Amino acid sequence: MTGNRRGLAEGRDLAAPRPPGPVAGRLRERRALLVWCGLIAFSFAAGGVLHAVGVLTIDHLPPLHARFRVLTVTLVPAAAFGAVAVAALPALVRHGGFGRALLLAYASALAWTVLLAMSGDGLTDPLTHSTEYLAVLPAVGDDPLGWLASFTERLSGYPTHVRGHPPLPVLILWALARIGLPGAFPASVLVVAVACSAMVAIALTVRSLAGEDAARRALPYLALTPASVWMATSMDALFAGAGAWGVALLVLAARRGTARLLCAAVAGVLLGAVPYLSYGLVPYLLVPLVAGVLARVPRGRVVAALGGAVAVSAAFAVGGFLWPAGVLATHAEWAADPGAARPYLYFLVADFAVLALVTGPATAVGLARSRPGPVRALVAAALVALVALDVSGVTRGEVERIWLPYAVWTSLAAASVPGRRPLAAQAVTGLLLQALVGSPW
Repeated sequence: MTGNRRGLAEGRDLAAPRPPGPVAGRLRERRALLVWCGLIAFSFAAGGVLHAVGVLTIDHLPPLHARFRVLTVTLVPAAAFGAVAVAALPALVRHGGFGRALLLAYASALAWTVLLAMSGDGLTDPLTHSTEYLAVLPAVGDDPLGWLASFTERLSGYPTHVRGHPPLPVLILWALARIGLPGAFPASVLVVAVACSAMVAIALTVRSLAGEDAARRALPYLALTPASVWMATSMDALFAGAGAWGVALLVLAARRGTARLLCAAVAGVLLGAVPYLSYGLVPYLLVPLVAGVLARVPRGRVVAALGGAVAVSAAFAVGGFLWPAGVLATHAEWAADPGAARPYLYFLVADFAVLALVTGPATAVGLARSRPGPVRALVAAALVALVALDVSGVTRGEVERIWLPYAVWTSLAAASVPGRRPLAAQAVTGLLLQALVGSPW
């Protein structure tokens, strides 16, 4: 208990928002907001020109892979909920037990995400597309191991999203169907439930590393993140939840207790599964690495976590799927896809404009005002991983979904901005994205 109280006290020192600073500090925050606006405006303007001259033909609203639309009346329930949540949620999660605060924030995240989705094409529509994972389930049939063993050699015949990912997402949906929950609706429920639980996992991580006050401040921003626009419609949102729980369990394993070894092993399984969910999540492992160092996870529990991760790779290898072979096969498919022709230099910049939209203006301001500490280290780890992905050129466009696992950690920066106006700006950004952007996921 003594060590825990000391950790919480240190966390409050490191993560508490700074009091109103000097003029230089306020100017820095305003510049951050101007950069946020300018980056987005430039990327849409340049993208519009590139689309008009035929350089970008597969993106109709670059840098987003989407189309322009206008929603009106259908957005009223989400707008009403957002207004109530902005007014009430910060106070509700500030008081009472921490478990109660987590439950309230999770319920708010679920409501916000579902209401946004229902204002557009609905909760299940994206998963029913022929390019999605559900379309390949008939090929799996009653022989998932046979399908897994032949996954790489038959890759070219599968739908777009299956060709671009390892086999684990399909196996998850196959298992869901086998337990009696087939189809798009159960899959959508699973995606939303796991995706929104990422904010619980992140809050638990922040509480362990930076103190309970920092975690409580983060909860409203995590619940009302603009990224919720894509949380209900993309399997990448499920990846975000799985990765976040891997990090949280690893950090929790640093505490004393008989079950902590098991906690570390489960964390290892989740984090070991991350590269089998998406090849683009390999840099994500920098986040648990930083979190584990900050938490000072004991050596024995690190070994347990590594054992869990190795077990995942061993299971896939025994099943006939080798990760390096999958990478090579997917890269060949990607090179032949129109997405590979997207201009590298444009998306080198524009991908971060999309990240700015997905994380909201409060995150930009928070990055300018944050000070050294565990929260800043977690945000920095996510950003460094994204820079590596961006420079590699593998993620050119469509990052509104691909970067969701990273965006939820980046959004933590917003928690250092005090007051309700920044939270309102986050909610308004989400509403505008839902109202004006029609996305295929």
